[in-house]
This record gives sequence, C-alpha cells and structure tokens, in this order.
Amino acid sequence: MTYDYARAGATRRAMRRVCATAPASWAFARFLHHVDRPLFRLTKGRHTFASLVTGLPVVMLTTTGARSGAPRTLPLLGLPTSEGLAVIASNWGQDRHPAWHYNLRAHPQATVVVDGQTRKVTAVLATGDRRDRIWQQGLKIYPGWTQYARRAPGRDMPIYVLEPSA
Repeated sequence: MTYDYARAGATRRAMRRVCATAPASWAFARFLHHVDRPLFRLTKGRHTFASLVTGLPVVMLTTTGARSGAPRTLPLLGLPTSEGLAVIASNWGQDRHPAWHYNLRAHPQATVVVDGQTRKVTAVLATGDRRDRIWQQGLKIYPGWTQYARRAPGRDMPIYVLEPSA
C-alpha cells in the first residue's frame, strides 16, 4: 500500500492539510489518542480514526516511561521508509518534544503494533544523512511536518528508526 500524499484521494489529502493547521493540531494533540486507542482495539490493531480518515500509516508504540518505568502506549504516524519503520517526534508542532521521545531516549527497547502484528523494536536516533533521507521520504507522505517545523523553530524534530530486536 502506498501512503504518498500525491496518490491519496482528494478527501484524504484535504484531511492531511487540515491536520497540519495550528488549531487542528492543538485539538488533535489533546483528544485524538482517546479516540484512536478504542478504535485500534475494535479493529484488532489495523486502524485508528486518524488512519481511516487520512490514509496515513498509524502504529501503536509502547514505550517505557523515562521516570515512571510504566508502559506507555500511544498512536503515532509510523513511516515505512527505505531506512525502516520511522517515527518523527514532531508533537504536532508544539514547543516541547513529545513524552515518548524522552521515554525512547531513556529506554530504547519498545514494542510497536503494525497492521495487527506486534513487534519488539529498538529505537535508534537517526542523524545526519540518514535523518535527512527519512525526513524527505516522510514529507512525501505527510507534508504537514513542514508546518510543524515552522511553528516550533527553536527545536529539532528527532527521528527514530524502530529496528527489529530479539
């Protein structure tokens, strides 16, 4: 399945544009995960509200809390790239990094559910040319990241590759 923006239908492209706006990002950052989790369970790990409406590849990532040590599960845009499955810590273009970024820094071992299949992974921070390649591939799927970067100019947006682990 291709997730390219250019190949998405008009409705899904429109929804991706809406998601990138500041008001929608603000709202989605606060409530979308409450909708996505139950729908993800109902569809046996195959869909979230966001993936159905936008056609974007959403995965469920379970990290270990950096301070609490407790498992934390949340829906994220999971980019299938030539470098592997990647996630971008954009936090909807807000000023701070998302909590899961700190969790992966402290505990890179995690699990991810993709298309109903659970996988153990190790999160590896992408840097340099690798990061640049993933960013460019990601923009072909979700150009909204450029708007997020404009709204959060004082911080980088770390990219993690979720590499298979035993």
